Amino acid sequence: MANEMKIELRQVSASASEATIGAHCVLIDRPASKGGADAGPLGGELFLASVGGCFMSNLLAAIKARQAKVSEVQTEVTATPSGSPPRFTEIELCVSAECADRELLEKLVEIAERGCIMMNTLRGKLDLQVRIDTRV
Repeated sequence: MANEMKIELRQVSASASEATIGAHCVLIDRPASKGGADAGPLGGELFLASVGGCFMSNLLAAIKARQAKVSEVQTEVTATPSGSPPRFTEIELCVSAECADRELLEKLVEIAERGCIMMNTLRGKLDLQVRIDTRV
């Protein structure tokens, strides 16, 4: 499959694994309070970073493609595991940026939402909210 994505993981300690993602390596571990060595983030934290990172890359691409006057872009991703077994039932992305035109930023955020593979995968499976907290 031409567009297939493949990540390899290997055990590196009693509680940690290393993910090889292209030319990049990321350690994944449990905190000491859960029997790990805290050598890296939890898998759930990486999941949330993936959601935010995918969204941000699409947002930054939309800004660049339109040469929009938007800077200092940040996205905070928040979710709380709940239930048994634990899972995320809702994820909120809070976007902030320096931008004089709120309507433009709203359009760019909408474009990023539509282009994000993570958002498209999760939409309809859990509650996904994106809000804008601009410093306009």
